[in-house]
Amino acid sequence: MGANAKTRKYLESKEYQEIQSDLLDQLERNGTTGKYYFDLVSDYMDLWVTKSLLVDDIQQRGVTVLYNNGGGQKGRKKNDSVEQRIKVNAQMLKLLSELGIKPVQLDGDDDEDM
Repeated sequence: MGANAKTRKYLESKEYQEIQSDLLDQLERNGTTGKYYFDLVSDYMDLWVTKSLLVDDIQQRGVTVLYNNGGGQKGRKKNDSVEQRIKVNAQMLKLLSELGIKPVQLDGDDDEDM
């Protein structure tokens, strides 16, 4: 069974390819090789797709959603996608740390001139 249309939209996106390529390039520049690390990049990209889908849901339904429990109770509750997005982002940051990928400090951005 293949991915649904929303998931495919992200898997086949230019942004997906660019992020994955950039991560793999950074691993190569750092001298980090091995299937374990390439698998972690795949895990990161899976989480990126999940995060993107959560963002779509939050944008579509908002941070609160209507509920009806069928027992006559109706109202609004928090959209679970908000909390899940926070958890997914945290896991993505952990994977980047495990991969040894950190933001690059550009020349001129250091504090020596202050």
